[in-house]
Amino acid sequence: MAVAAAMLTGLGFAPFEAAAICLLANTAPVAFGSIGIPITTLALTTGLPVERLSAQIGRICAPVSLIVPAYLIVVLSGWKGLRGVLPAAAVCGAAFAATQFAISNFVGVQLTDILASMAAMIALVVLIRARRTPEGPRRTPRAAHSRRAVALAWAPYALLVVFVLLWGYKQTLLNRASIAFHWPLLHNTIERMPPVVAKPAGYAAVYTFNWLSASGTACFLAATLGAMVAGLKPRQFAGVLGRTARQLALAELTLAAVLGLAFLMNYSGATATLGLAFAATGRMFPFFSALLGWLGVFLTGSDTSSNALFGSLQVVTAGKLGMNPVLMAAANSAGGVMGKMISLTSIAVAAAATSIAPHEEALLFRFTLKHSVILASVIGLIVVFYAYVAPFWAV
Repeated sequence: MAVAAAMLTGLGFAPFEAAAICLLANTAPVAFGSIGIPITTLALTTGLPVERLSAQIGRICAPVSLIVPAYLIVVLSGWKGLRGVLPAAAVCGAAFAATQFAISNFVGVQLTDILASMAAMIALVVLIRARRTPEGPRRTPRAAHSRRAVALAWAPYALLVVFVLLWGYKQTLLNRASIAFHWPLLHNTIERMPPVVAKPAGYAAVYTFNWLSASGTACFLAATLGAMVAGLKPRQFAGVLGRTARQLALAELTLAAVLGLAFLMNYSGATATLGLAFAATGRMFPFFSALLGWLGVFLTGSDTSSNALFGSLQVVTAGKLGMNPVLMAAANSAGGVMGKMISLTSIAVAAAATSIAPHEEALLFRFTLKHSVILASVIGLIVVFYAYVAPFWAV
């Protein structure tokens, strides 16, 4: 989101528009992000097969992925703007949704979003080339760049992709360098009770300093090598690094405060209480199951954290109500993706990446909130459809 928002700003989008569009776009792909870590975490938390969870989440998210490109255009330019680019929006959404569905159901979680994104970009390029008329003049002259200049311009992004993918595949190996210790006076001093968990258990409080396996390490190494490839001198790179640190200082403080609040709510039982309130909705639970995941991501800023927090509760509640546990657990992750756009951590990152004015951050939250509620409700209705109308389509 941060990279895309910065690129849109560089292309001439207003900072607020760039931030808002990237927040809205960072929805349906979230469940399969980070090489599928949210879903693998959900599988570990619930004990359900990761393949079934992947397939069910793909079946919930694919219909939304189909409309996301058109939805973004309507938000940015209205229905009149959509009519002008409807074929492109339709092709882009169809390519992403079809690939997301196919890979999540028949291959696995690791490559779902990567291949879906590549399919969408390739389909869009093919459409543009097919619709270009030979006699049609270009609106703006195309600047001539050598292949070397183009390669150098793309090198930092290519390095970022390579390092992030490498870090995703080598997580187990890199985690060996992590340092973990039990947090004093908190580890297992709180007991979690049913129905939040299947049986009474201590609430672990383990701090893991994953200095090597963290994605930030991969980004830093990619930035360092990218600076070398681009020809930046050490002093220039240090200057860029310093300016970036100053630009992100407030965002980092916001992230720390939100994470601290999330941990406080978790260990005090406030989050579990909210979850139990949703679980008490009875036959309407399939709809509110998605909203529970939405709430979890809003509170924690992470679909992975939401799955770890509410995954077991979803399964336990599904068992008591006689519902499909895989569907309910999948609804938690699928609904959670719509909470990403209103998470304070996401808004802080988008605001920092686009350098919008501080007073506009509240406006950005207000703008995304209505869309978040609408799209989370759509996810809830899809889950209701699988639960009551077409349960034979559920995994």
